[in-house]
Amino acid sequence: MQLDPASGWCQGIRHCPSPNFNERPAGEISLLVVHNISLPPAQFATGKVQEFFQNRLDVTEHPYFEGIADLRVSAHFLIERDGIVTQFVSCIDRAWHAGVSRFEGRETCNDFSLGIELEGTDDLPFTDAQYASLTDLTRQLLAAYPGITPSAFVVTVISRRDARPIQARLLIGRAFSAPCRMEDTHDEFLGVGAGRVDREVLGPASAVAT
Repeated sequence: MQLDPASGWCQGIRHCPSPNFNERPAGEISLLVVHNISLPPAQFATGKVQEFFQNRLDVTEHPYFEGIADLRVSAHFLIERDGIVTQFVSCIDRAWHAGVSRFEGRETCNDFSLGIELEGTDDLPFTDAQYASLTDLTRQLLAAYPGITPSAFVVTVISRRDARPIQARLLIGRAFSAPCRMEDTHDEFLGVGAGRVDREVLGPASAVAT
């Protein structure tokens, strides 16, 4: 994959444009937020996340869909279980993924963040293919948007079941908060995947603190 900073779109991945975005206010992109999602819950490769982000979800297909029928959300990227990456919104624009949120005293994280969804649940480990794609994508984003510095590379630690703040060397969850409107990245990622991405993107000197 190759990110074109001029357009904000990655080449070499799937494009599935979402209508759920708006113009990003002035200011640099300085936050990377990683969530997890699956639709229906714990079912993978259904294509329903794509439909959800495009407002095309048929709410009659599953009881869970009725509860999210009125939501208008998106993310910049989705990484499926097989590592396939889909982009929904240009990085230049403001995707609707973080909702009402705060990071280090700044409100409305959508204004200055990029959102990545990993297809998954709070309970299941992510796949090797997902970690490989996340590493590649993160490397591209850090290179294109220097405001996301190593000290500000952030992955959400908001979990539907456990919203305890967890801090790692590069994962500063203590200052990020948002209502738990959907499943988000869980402790398994923070304990295993975070260090893996850190080492591969930033080199062997980086390590997740416990």
